[in-house]
Amino acid sequence: MHSDEASPIPNSKCTFLPSSFPPPSGFGGNFSADLKFPFLSAIFMLSLNLRPLSIMSKRQRPIQSPPSTPPTPQTHNPKRPKTILKPTKWVPLNLTQSELSLPLTFPTGQTFRWRQTGPLQYTGVVGAHLVSLRHLENGDVSCCLHHTTTSETNAKLALLDFLNVGISLAGIWEVFSASDSRFAELASHLGGARVLRQDPVECLIQFLCSSNNNIQRITKMVDFVSSLGNHLGSVGGFEFHEFPSLERLSMVSEKEFREAGFGYRAKYITGTVKALQLKPGGGAEWLLSLRKTELEEVIETLSTLPGVGPKVAACIALFSLDQHHAIPVDTHVWQIATRYLIPELAGARLTPKLCGRVAEAFVSKYGKYAGWAQTLLFIAELPSQKALLPAHFSNAKESKAAKKKDRKSPLSVVD
Repeated sequence: MHSDEASPIPNSKCTFLPSSFPPPSGFGGNFSADLKFPFLSAIFMLSLNLRPLSIMSKRQRPIQSPPSTPPTPQTHNPKRPKTILKPTKWVPLNLTQSELSLPLTFPTGQTFRWRQTGPLQYTGVVGAHLVSLRHLENGDVSCCLHHTTTSETNAKLALLDFLNVGISLAGIWEVFSASDSRFAELASHLGGARVLRQDPVECLIQFLCSSNNNIQRITKMVDFVSSLGNHLGSVGGFEFHEFPSLERLSMVSEKEFREAGFGYRAKYITGTVKALQLKPGGGAEWLLSLRKTELEEVIETLSTLPGVGPKVAACIALFSLDQHHAIPVDTHVWQIATRYLIPELAGARLTPKLCGRVAEAFVSKYGKYAGWAQTLLFIAELPSQKALLPAHFSNAKESKAAKKKDRKSPLSVVD
């Protein structure tokens, strides 16, 4: 069965963040966020074969970044009009490396629409804005707006919202580290892994593509969907498009998606698009309204859409709907949980009921932003990162065969 079969997240009361956050210093307002944590969440489901990355911390090491993935040829819109890009102008975002590490945020399975376009530089689309981000020599982040259909001010505000800057990552890490010495040491090596706040429609379609899939195929599918939107420009050999509207997506038939290599996911995408268009006020607004809804109801509601099960719903909730205690549980998160949080269940077979135990364990340990903690714990398990961490972080029980397999192929994303 291809649909998502994970169990719903256990019922819990939680405090939700407002739909908009105060910008960081440099854009007015206070970058510090409320750190009274009552519940949380998060997960990473994908394991990329990243080359060794290093994120500078108090024990500073030079940042390294994985080599760029070769551009994916896009031929869906061969006669697109040429887009005139703005002259290259880099401006500081007033985000330190401890608040945002580009290599630990973009190529980690939250989004599949950002590309590495230079050393420590990533380019992507936020709404109708084509932007690049890069680390300076001191680790701070700067931004270049290549193209926008509105104004530079709107583009900057949209980018800050997308980067979730209303939440102080360093502040969260400090709280977690005070009660977890292992987390504290990991954070000193892998700081800056931030959870994004994506557009819900875009996030939903991307994770429909991720069902029982691997990184390379997911990226190709998302590239195809993106190519249906307005062309915004080319950077570093990659073509970038505004994500298509539901109306535009509704013009593509299930047959066309199948011919593009989507397989059974084609009916999920066309079915979900139709279902969203029938929602009162429109599908985009309906999804945004879930940011103000309790997590249990969000999971149940999203799971009514074709192809969306509890785990995919939890990913959408975490990465786009402000549900910071949503925990998408798969076998890899299960392994982390049984190793460090619920060792008494080590060796047990993961079931829907135990998925709930995993979520409860993370919430009990880390509170409202447990998902953000899980992000760092997940990254620390990637083979590329283990090679850079002190030896005592390595899992002595991991077999040589498993390590060899991890190096050979990217991890499949299984619902």
